[in-house]
Amino acid sequence: MKNRRIASLEVAPIGLGCMNLSHAYGTPPSTEDSVALLLEALDLGVTLFDTAALYGFGTNETLVGQALAPHRDRFVLASKCGLHGVDGKRVIDGRPETIKASCEASLQRLKTDRIDLFYLHRWDKTVPIEDSVGAMADLVRAGKVRQLGLSEVSARTLRKAHAVHPISAVQTEYSLWTREPEIAVLDACREIGAAFVAFSPLARAFLTATLQDVGTLEPKDIRRGMPRFEPETYARNLALLPAYEALAREAGCTPAQLALAWLLGRGDDIIPIPGTRSSAHLRENLGALHVTLAPDLVQRLEALINQHTVSGPRYNAVSTSEIDTELF
Repeated sequence: MKNRRIASLEVAPIGLGCMNLSHAYGTPPSTEDSVALLLEALDLGVTLFDTAALYGFGTNETLVGQALAPHRDRFVLASKCGLHGVDGKRVIDGRPETIKASCEASLQRLKTDRIDLFYLHRWDKTVPIEDSVGAMADLVRAGKVRQLGLSEVSARTLRKAHAVHPISAVQTEYSLWTREPEIAVLDACREIGAAFVAFSPLARAFLTATLQDVGTLEPKDIRRGMPRFEPETYARNLALLPAYEALAREAGCTPAQLALAWLLGRGDDIIPIPGTRSSAHLRENLGALHVTLAPDLVQRLEALINQHTVSGPRYNAVSTSEIDTELF
C-alpha cells in the first residue's frame, strides 16, 4: 500500500498512537518494554508516531524522546498542545502564551528542535480559535513546528482555523463504531486538503474482539468512565461481535485487521493510529496493510456496526462538553 501524505509530510498508511504506553489504560508497561516497542515499530516501517503533552503529563513525550530521538530523521513526529496536566489535573488552555510555552516544553522532552505535526489537542472555547491557531502559526514561522493540526473539532471550526493558517490534519476518533466524522468534518478535510488521522480505530479494543468482560479493566482505565463500556451497555454491543468475527474470517484476517482495513479503504487521506503495548498486536495491526475487502463484504460490515446499531455515546457528558465535533 502506498504511503499517505500530511501536506509536505509522507507517512506509512498506519501510524502508532503512543498514549497507552504512559496514560489512560491502567498500569503502563515498563520504560524498557515501551522503548523496545517504539523501536520495533520504527523497524517495521511505522513512520508516524503520535504523542501529546497531556499523556502521562509529559512522561509520554519523554519516553518518545528517549527511544526515538537518535533516529529523528526516520519518522514524522506528532504532538499536541492545549490540553495539559496542571497540579495533577487535566486542564484545557488554548491561550497563545500557554501554547508557545507548551511547545518549548515538548521540544525539550522530545529531545528535538522541531515537531513535524503540532495539534491543538482541544479547542479552548474561552479563546477564539483564531487566536490559538495564530500562536501555533508563529511557531511554524519560528521553525519549531512544520505543520499544524486540530483535534476533535467541527467542520465550522476547522474552516475558521484554516483561514488563519493552513491546517494539514485533523485528528478525531473514527472507526466502524464511531462514525461522527462522516457527518461533516471528513468532507471539510477533503475540501481544504487536510489529512484525517483516526485515533481509536479499534474502538478501544472492542473491534479486536478480545475484550469480553469490562469487569477485568483496571480501576484507572478510562473506559470505565465511557458509556459504551458500562456493563449493561457493553453487553448489548458484544452481541454484534459474532457476526463481525464471521466477516473477519470471510475476509481471511483478524478482527483488528478487518477494522483497520475498512478505515484504510475509506480514502487514501485517512491514517489510522492504533495504539498497543504488545509486539504481537503491533505486527497484527500492520498486517492490515495486506488485507483487501470485497465491496459486498464492506456493505455488510457497515450495515452491521454503525451509529444506529452501537449502544451508548462515546463520551460521558463532561467529556462531550469539551469537544467540538458534530454529534449524531
